[in-house]
Amino acid sequence: MMLVSRRFYLSRVNMLGFLDKLDLATDAAKSLYIPSGLTLPKVETLLEQVFYPQVTPPELVKIAAISKTGAVLFLNSPRSYLVLPPFPIVEKYFAEGCNVEPMRSLLRHDFRVALVLVRLGSYAIGICHGESLVISKVGTGLVHGRHKKGGSSQQRFQRHREKQIERFLDRVCCHIQERLEPQARSLDYVVYGGARTTILSLQKSCPFLRQFDSHTLPPMLDIPDPRKGVLETAVGRVWSSSVIEWHDNANW
Repeated sequence: MMLVSRRFYLSRVNMLGFLDKLDLATDAAKSLYIPSGLTLPKVETLLEQVFYPQVTPPELVKIAAISKTGAVLFLNSPRSYLVLPPFPIVEKYFAEGCNVEPMRSLLRHDFRVALVLVRLGSYAIGICHGESLVISKVGTGLVHGRHKKGGSSQQRFQRHREKQIERFLDRVCCHIQERLEPQARSLDYVVYGGARTTILSLQKSCPFLRQFDSHTLPPMLDIPDPRKGVLETAVGRVWSSSVIEWHDNANW
């Protein structure tokens, strides 16, 4: 019997509608909320205790274990679902049937989230309350592309480019502090987007950001050059849930 799976993403409103449909599932279903931060062995043990003798595909167990926001399992026949929520699951919870209320409550809460999107030469900073963008700032900075030629000319160009990057990141840090500091205590989460190396460089060079390390959401690494429209689109992505569906091929 072969397990077949597909993965899709749902916006906040579509995920709430999806939960409404799951709420009608049979009593034979089971629900498990897995908090973030558990190791793979602990997740495996938890699933064995809760779902035995039913089996969760090993690859999905790994996905649940490495998720920075935890996971929710709705085990049913013929279709079962693994949900990776946009915000962290903080408590372990098991229930008979498809108990969607904890997930529904999570999605209905209007979190305040700061977005920091950065690529070399452009940035966008925003705060959303729920899905409403309430603060935004976008800008650019001069950073030359890489020098293709070798020799001393390349070395001089590289040093000049590194200075440009340093000045650019310092400017971005100042704008971040200007926009976020007045709201810092009310922020629930911070999410970064853009190029991984640039994000890491910014975090290293901007001490102000360190206060948010404990409540940082997984980064969005495929963000194009940050602009106002990109920032607005990113808000929707912050609220999106990832859903993996699987079923036994013999039942189809």
